[in-house]
Amino acid sequence: MLSKILVPMDDSEHAGHALEYALDNHPDAAVTVLHVVGVPSMMMGEAVGLSLEDDLDEAAAERADPVFERAREIAADRDREIETVVGIGHPARNINDRAEEYDTIVLGSHGKDWTRATRQFLVGNVAETVSKRSPVPVTLVR
Repeated sequence: MLSKILVPMDDSEHAGHALEYALDNHPDAAVTVLHVVGVPSMMMGEAVGLSLEDDLDEAAAERADPVFERAREIAADRDREIETVVGIGHPARNINDRAEEYDTIVLGSHGKDWTRATRQFLVGNVAETVSKRSPVPVTLVR
């Protein structure tokens, strides 16, 4: 029996389906929703006026809020509670770095459509990378 499940989530339809799957198929498991916010380069941060050391955590939390609100709604529809965690950095690496704290990872097979091509070009598909490198079982949901 699974007791701890990590559900990495962005605002894509597939990510919502992954959370629904985890909650519906593992009613007794503790579910943690992780949203990873990429780190802008130092030059990019300076260009937009970000003091990376001071503002990065706050900016990441603000960017994660809509994702977590949606996740809480999905959980509430099932009379469930979730934990939420913000990660900062490369999504696949961040997910896999946390993986050993969980029994399994459930994630959407594709991220947000407008970033998918960019992700595949720059860093590879997150779902593919996580599934290949995770130290725990991974379930991909469409």
